[in-house]
This record gives sequence, structure tokens and C-alpha cells, in this order.
Amino acid sequence: MVLALSIAESATPAMAGLDKECPMNVRLLPSPTGGRRLATVAGALLPLLAASAALAEGEAAPPAIDTGDTAWVLASSALVLLMTLPGLALFYGGLVRAKNVLNVFMQCFLAAGVVGVLWILVGYSLAFGTGGAFFGDLSKIGLAGITVDSTVTNFATPARHIPEYVFVMFQAMFAIITPALIIGAVAERMRFGVFVAFLAIWSLVVYCPIAHMVWGGEGWIFKSGAIDFAGGLVVHMSSGFSALVAAIMVGKRRGFGREPMPPHSLPLCLIGAGLLWAGWFGFNAGSALSASGLAALAFVNTSTAASTAVLVWALIEWLHRGKPTALGGATAAVAGLVAITPACGNVSPLGAIAVGVGVCVVCYAAVTFLKPMFGYDDSLDAFGVHGLGGAWGALASGLFAVTLGSGIESNTQQVFVQLRSIGFTAVFAPLMTFVILSLLKVVFGSLRAEGEAEHEGLDLSAHSESAYVFGGGGGYETGASLGHGVSGLATARSERMA
Repeated sequence: MVLALSIAESATPAMAGLDKECPMNVRLLPSPTGGRRLATVAGALLPLLAASAALAEGEAAPPAIDTGDTAWVLASSALVLLMTLPGLALFYGGLVRAKNVLNVFMQCFLAAGVVGVLWILVGYSLAFGTGGAFFGDLSKIGLAGITVDSTVTNFATPARHIPEYVFVMFQAMFAIITPALIIGAVAERMRFGVFVAFLAIWSLVVYCPIAHMVWGGEGWIFKSGAIDFAGGLVVHMSSGFSALVAAIMVGKRRGFGREPMPPHSLPLCLIGAGLLWAGWFGFNAGSALSASGLAALAFVNTSTAASTAVLVWALIEWLHRGKPTALGGATAAVAGLVAITPACGNVSPLGAIAVGVGVCVVCYAAVTFLKPMFGYDDSLDAFGVHGLGGAWGALASGLFAVTLGSGIESNTQQVFVQLRSIGFTAVFAPLMTFVILSLLKVVFGSLRAEGEAEHEGLDLSAHSESAYVFGGGGGYETGASLGHGVSGLATARSERMA
């Protein structure tokens, strides 16, 4: 006989963690030749086998990285960043008055700067460290213990592996855009320094714990079997419900309800909405962490829900207002994308159409009737679109799921699990936001810009810059100084020609 060695290595999937090593399997294959060679060969090889086994126990080779999956998640990470810069900046920037557009851009850029650093230092560990039911531990603080060989198991079938560094950055882009969404509720009046402090604290105190509870392997929402494929609870509900509290605590814009405050540039808004739509493919399909059939399903559902929402919203406006609007189209696209986010990997394309129809009813009612009824100044409808749209999407994930959560046996059971997670998020996020803003009010004295600064515009008062400059020589004129939006710019041109 001749002794043959067969080594098989396997890995056990772990939620957002390193792969577990399985013991090596050794088997003997029969040899066609018998005789004395067996004892001789075995005697020579057995010490080598013992040494190899000892070496394998102490230093096993890392799991193989799938290059295709890695490339897709890298690209998806860039697409998610595109959603914030410049997608969200353009979308929100076009909706505010001309005198505040740079302030919105700077808020988005600072979100990328502040949260991007905090995520590496401590955020990733709080969200995806082992921890307990509510938040992660500090085992990965400063990305401790993560090397170029560290891997994360994805959701392909069979499971494959991507570098943990790639997973870190993919999740970082989610952490960046989430607090930036709150800008929409406090635009044109929140002090810049207060906002920077708020987004830093909020990302650690609100976002990271919710991300751990929903996506961390030890999180209680994750263990309950709730569905949140790409962030309906973690991203949209957390930011949207927090935005409502922020809008109320900061107060209404001066002149709100008494003077018109139309968007200063709908083209910028529509360009931003288009970039958000494109980036959302990375947001949702990238959450499969693989170039797989699951990613393809999420990709199809993402676009289907957005397309449905644009169509249905236009029909609603046509019936209610007599004509569809460009602003409505942009809002509808975002609402559809928000709603499908938690459900995109668990519903069919027909289910995605149902999600898109439902979110139009919910969000159109919120921004058209609910906001005027209660009189809060949610400037750019962060609560109406992201908060309530995210809640509908989380509920729809249970109603229309064709793939149920772990341990769930029916859609009815799934709906009750979804309702519990929705209820928790709707209470936890705004409550913590109230605490944070109350503390910041004590520290800073006021959450909002002074009256003169708000009247002048936050571009000039906070940054000493203006988005639109006209005139020659050493002077300049701005739409902010002569009026609001397009009408102000037209006045500037008329006076210069005269």
C-alpha cells in the first residue's frame, strides 16, 4: 500500500466576523501494491503528518477570498458614498433657498469627514463587535485585530468570503449617509457647530447601537428574525424619526408659513435624485456582499419599486393637483427607494411593485396633509419620506416576503416581528435624539443660528461664501442679498443691465 493524504478545509459562516477554522481531515487510500513498503513509508510519513497537524492547529491558512464578490462590494461602497457626495448634497441643496445651498453641501461633507473617522476609531466596533443584545464591545476599536487576511462570510449560496477591510468600508458609507439625512429636517437654521457635534454623538449613540441590534450576530432584533436587508430600520427609520424631533426642537424657519420658500434649483434637486437612484443599487444589491443571485434580486427590486413610485406619485398628483410636478417625481423616486431598502432581498419583483404603490400613499399623505395639520417644519420632508417610508418598507418586508427571517414560519408571524422592531426604533431613536439635543442646548446655549445670520443666509454667516456670485470688480451680488432663489438672481441681472 501507498499512504495518500487528503486535506479538506472548511469555514463556518459568522455574522460580520472572522471565519472559524475546521479541523483538517486525513484519510488513507488503499494501494494496489501490498507488502513491506507500508511499514517503511508509514514510518517515514507519520512524523511529517504529526508535524503538519500541529502546524495546522497553530497557523491555518486563511479562507480563500472571492475576487468577484470583493470587486462588487468595493464598487458598491463607492456607489453608496456617491449617494451622499454629491447625490444627497445636490438633492437637498436644490431644495433649499439660494442663500443656504453651500451650508447644506458643507454639512454633507462634514458628515463624511466626522463619521468616516469615528467609524474607524470606535464606530465599527460598537456596531459589529461581539458585544451583547444592544451594542457591540470594544474588541475592534481602531480596527484592532483586523488584518489583510481577515475575512467576512457573505450571503452567497454556498457562502464565500470577502476581506473584512472591504466590509468595514462598505458599512462606513451607511454610517455616513444616515445622520446626513437628518439635514433635511433642520436645513436653513441649525448652527453649524451644533450640527457637527450632533452628528458625531448621534452616530455613536443612536446609529451604532441600532446597527448592532439589527445586523450584529448578537443583536436582539437580528435574533428575533426581523427582516432589514439594507437598512429600513437602521438607516431610514432611525434618521427619519430623529429628524422629526430635531425639527421640533430647533424650531421653525423664520417666516415659515408666512412667506414662500420654494426650492431655488429644481434641476439640482433632480440631478441629486438621479444620483441617489444610481447609488442605491450599491446600497441594496451590495448588501448581499456578493455578486450573486441574491444581489441580482435586490438590484431588480430596487429599480422596480422606484419606477413604480414615480409612476403612482405622478398619477396621484395629477388627480389631486391637476398636473404632475418635477419635485414630486424626485420625491417619489427617493420614497420608493427608501421603502424597498429593507425588503429588496426578501420580496419578489411583484412584491416590489406593491411596496412602491404603498409608499406613495403613505408619503404623499405625510408631506401633503400630515405636516400642515401638525404644523412642524420638516424642511425637506426627512420624516415624511425617510421616517414613514422606512416604517412602511419594514412592515411590507413581512407582508410580501417570499423568504422569511430565521425561525419565522409564516408571513403573519413575520409581520408581528417587524412591528416590534418598528416600534422599538420609532421610540429609541427619537428619545436619544431628544437627550442629545437637550445636552447640546445646554452646552451651546442655542441650537439654531441667530436671527440676523438666518436672514442673511447660512452660506455667508457660517462660511463667508456664496454659491452664486454676479458682478465685476471687487464687489458681488447674490440672490441671497436681493431675494430668494431664482427671483433674486433675476433681480440681480436686471439691476446690473440697467
